[in-house]
Amino acid sequence: MFIPIQGCLLEVVREQYTDFYRDKERWRYLQKLDTKNRLLSLDGFTDSEGNPLDFITDEAVDIAETVVNAVMVDRLKAALPLLSDSEQELIQAIFFDGLSEREVGARLGITQSVVNKRKARILIKLRKIIEN
Repeated sequence: MFIPIQGCLLEVVREQYTDFYRDKERWRYLQKLDTKNRLLSLDGFTDSEGNPLDFITDEAVDIAETVVNAVMVDRLKAALPLLSDSEQELIQAIFFDGLSEREVGARLGITQSVVNKRKARILIKLRKIIEN
């Protein structure tokens, strides 16, 4: 029985052959799990000599702005139940269902300009609730 070692075939006994391929299969299985679970290895953050790479911050992502947006979304979710059913329906249709003001108007039997005015009024109301 032979196993490949550094580009050469090495003659081994059955037990060594079995151990070698068991370990190789185990390694392949672990690599598959790592890929499936999107595991990042620290080895990927070193250069060819094993020195750690300097990390460059992504200036396009503003952490403070992300946190503020998350807080505002939480406040908005808490404020929505304070609106009337018709106001909630209008906000749901425009902002969550992605309908245009014209489509919402057609659904409710009103004009687009009336939908726009109601939306503006509701947004002012929400802003006052959120700021308090």
